[in-house]
Amino acid sequence: MDIRTVGVLGAGQMGGGIAQVAAAAGYSVILADASLELAQKGRAKIDAILGKQVEKGKLAEGDRSALVGRITAASGVSEFAACDLVIEAATENVDLKLKLFRGCDEAMKPGALLASNTSSISLTRLAGVTTRPERVIGMHFMNPPPLMKLVEIVRAVQTSDETYLAVRAAAEKMGKTVTVSGDAPGFLVNRILIPMLCEACFALQEGVGTAADIDTGAKLGLNHPMGPLELCDLIGLDTVLAIADVLHKDLGDSKYRAPTLLRNFVAAGWVGKKSGRGFYVYEGGVKKS
Repeated sequence: MDIRTVGVLGAGQMGGGIAQVAAAAGYSVILADASLELAQKGRAKIDAILGKQVEKGKLAEGDRSALVGRITAASGVSEFAACDLVIEAATENVDLKLKLFRGCDEAMKPGALLASNTSSISLTRLAGVTTRPERVIGMHFMNPPPLMKLVEIVRAVQTSDETYLAVRAAAEKMGKTVTVSGDAPGFLVNRILIPMLCEACFALQEGVGTAADIDTGAKLGLNHPMGPLELCDLIGLDTVLAIADVLHKDLGDSKYRAPTLLRNFVAAGWVGKKSGRGFYVYEGGVKKS
């Protein structure tokens, strides 16, 4: 399949990053959100991020202008009619995603592909509410998409070989390494990751160590580039909790249960870097010592 125009639904941290990566690969990108204002803010944020790269000499001004010029801000799914591939990157909420998938399916042209950046929700279930189930697939980018090399492709029960090959080729054109997962709760990456993050939260909750001790132990003892609690803050504690709840509910294994501390932080609105507070406190997006 010839993919030339990519739609991205959701102009937040993940959606904006995916739009940037797609535009950098030469695709025309339509970046949509609940309102045109939100989509424009997402596009402006991409422009600002690339501006810092220009200042550091890592990107030419002409390349920045060309990349941002390939991204068009849009208000909602109605402007996805010209897209060959649409990637949904909304909040990890199954009811919301089902609603958005129905809307995208209705707006898109016959034959176009519909992907989700979901990190835990069943692609088979999402595909089932569309008129194109064989053209639905998971395209799970890691956070942040411009820096992380992996895309986890998730095949729904209905996903055709043609869809898989086309989306794999698109991911590789975006400079990503691909791993493939069947449609099971948490897929591959988060099925491994979330229990580790929750265990770090349990260790903090039980007073086994401080947040700094836990993260230093993981970085220097396990050779991880980032500690598990720092990673929770980057991902968003609300997202970590949502994935943990999906794993616990769908797999029925207590090892996937979420700590009370994590639930309380989310209830308090302390969801990490994006809110200014999680396991650490942030000012201007920078962690305070």
